[in-house]
This record gives sequence, structure tokens and C-alpha cells, in this order.
Amino acid sequence: MSALPSPQSPADESFTPSAQHTARARPWLGWSSLLFAFLQSVCTLLMAMSGLRLVIGIGSLALSAEATAFIDHLHANWIRIPMVLLALIGTLLNLVAILQIRRLRRRPSSQWRQGPVEPQKLRMEQWQLAIGVATLVLLVMEESFHLKLFHQL
Repeated sequence: MSALPSPQSPADESFTPSAQHTARARPWLGWSSLLFAFLQSVCTLLMAMSGLRLVIGIGSLALSAEATAFIDHLHANWIRIPMVLLALIGTLLNLVAILQIRRLRRRPSSQWRQGPVEPQKLRMEQWQLAIGVATLVLLVMEESFHLKLFHQL
């Protein structure tokens, strides 16, 4: 019988990579190509954003003159005074409500039915107090600047 060579002789194994070795190399090839595609996308995004920033800058420059006239129109007394009054009334009502809640919570007669207040609820009350005080400060500053600049309230 004739001796046919085997499909893979021991001498050929040193030149052909094993199936296990090529299977391990393929995921690294895929991940590295994904990484380079991501880096290229980031570069493209940054280049597009620089053009977008230029358009926004030119647009804001063009609109600044018109916006100033619009703001002056909005600063008229017919709209400024009601808005200031609404902000003042809303802030005062909010502050009074929070202070009333805290006063009622501290009363000895309500201690037996009160559970401990959640920390999240206390934080929200503190935020509301801080925002209310900040609103009052901003209203006082706005009115004082308006009085200084326009000599009227």
C-alpha cells in the first residue's frame, strides 16, 4: 500500500498557527479596532464642535444688539413690578409654610404622634429655606440697583 502523508505532519505544525492561538487573537483584534474607531469618532466630534462653537459665537454676537433692546422692553415697570411682587409673595408664603411646619413639629403636644423626620425631608426643607432667603436677597438687590440707576422703584 502506498503511504499517503497525513493531513498534518509533525513538521508542518511549527509553521501553521494552532486553532486555539488564532481564536485567542481574534477578540483582541476586534477590541483594538473598536478602540481605534472610538478614538476616530471622538476626534471627528471635537472637530465638529469647534465649528459649532464658531456658529454659536457669531450668532450670539449678531443677536446681542437685539437682545439688549428686548431686555430693556422687558424691564419696563408694567412687567417688572408684577413679577417682583409675585416672587416676593411666593417666597414669603413658602418661608411661612416651612417655618409653620417646623413650629408645629416642635410642639410638645405633637411629639407623641410624630415619628422621626426623614433626613431627606429635612434636607429638602433646608434647601427651600436657602432658596427662599436667596430669592429675598436677590429681590432686595434688584430693587436697590433699580433705585440707584433709575432713581425710582
